[in-house]
Amino acid sequence: MYNDEFWMRKALDLAVLGQYTASPNPCVGCVIVREERVIGQGFHIRAGTGHAEVNALQNARDNGESAEGATVYVTLEPCSHYGRTPPCAKALVDAGVARVVAAMKDPNPLVSGNGFKILQNAGIKVDCGILEEQAELINKSFLWRMRNGLPFVRIKQAASMDGGIALGNGISKWITCEEARRDVQNCRARSCAILTTSRTVIADDPAMTVRRNEISEDILKIYPAEEIRQPDLVVLDSQARVPVSSKIFSEKSRRVFIAVSPTARLSQRYPENCVIIVNDGTDEDLKPLFRLLAAKYNINDLWVEAGAGLAGSLVKQHLYNEYIIYMAPKLLGEYAVHMNKLGNYSSMSEIPVFSFEKFEKIGTDLKIILNTDKV
Repeated sequence: MYNDEFWMRKALDLAVLGQYTASPNPCVGCVIVREERVIGQGFHIRAGTGHAEVNALQNARDNGESAEGATVYVTLEPCSHYGRTPPCAKALVDAGVARVVAAMKDPNPLVSGNGFKILQNAGIKVDCGILEEQAELINKSFLWRMRNGLPFVRIKQAASMDGGIALGNGISKWITCEEARRDVQNCRARSCAILTTSRTVIADDPAMTVRRNEISEDILKIYPAEEIRQPDLVVLDSQARVPVSSKIFSEKSRRVFIAVSPTARLSQRYPENCVIIVNDGTDEDLKPLFRLLAAKYNINDLWVEAGAGLAGSLVKQHLYNEYIIYMAPKLLGEYAVHMNKLGNYSSMSEIPVFSFEKFEKIGTDLKIILNTDKV
């Protein structure tokens, strides 16, 4: 006999399918069940289109089924407000479902229990908390933004075993193997925005886009390459030095945020996809900027492609959630550029301390995910 956990696992499997397209909305899956049989299912594909519950109801209708009297399994509390789409809680009421089982409450203040109230006021039985931990993991970044008003920040660096990120002459291509570089493209594609500095843009003129031809084959089996969104880009450029001819402006489907100081003089005409934002803090105080990115621009995931300076600054500010190192089995030597500029510590009690979250062998390299509890 099937139980609530069985059906919720199916809804969670559906929710994961939105991880490359749904942001800044959460990834949500929904399964509609009657008499131990799925009559409709769906997931949220992208902002502005139908939510998981609406898609599942439509799927049931396409199957010639009515959801009246059925049980709905959904990975996040149905929304209760009018945004780009009508509230899902009302759609479930109108469909006449008998019971809604949710993995977790939505911390979004526009919802936060109101969806459940709409359902209960209509006489629909509501149960919450089925496989909640798994549901939390799927939407870790969205939930972090809702609860803390900050993006979920991941610092990424490619390094040798002795902590080198470039030779002394600046050459860094390629420290890591092809498989590791492909994994970086996957991670970029899951992110809302990439953070870098004007120094990197001016020195290397990178595009800072998802190279869709390097996305893993297992992902391309689910999404056509053109469906995978390009993350926005945030450039720390206090004096507005980045040339408008830079490759970062070539991808018109995304926003490029240029974060300037309040005293910066804008002497260039930027492309239409460029957004000038004022960083009221400094590179040593990026929290005001990060709060702006979260509150005004709905940035859930911030993927940091950092040199030693920015990486060190974020570590010193405790302004990151995960530190991801792609470590190659190489030694760059004592003249190499090393991972962080953290200053000269005089005591072991002063140094940053991490915890290991995950190790994964990718090609010839090792992917290490570290985290901190101090954000």
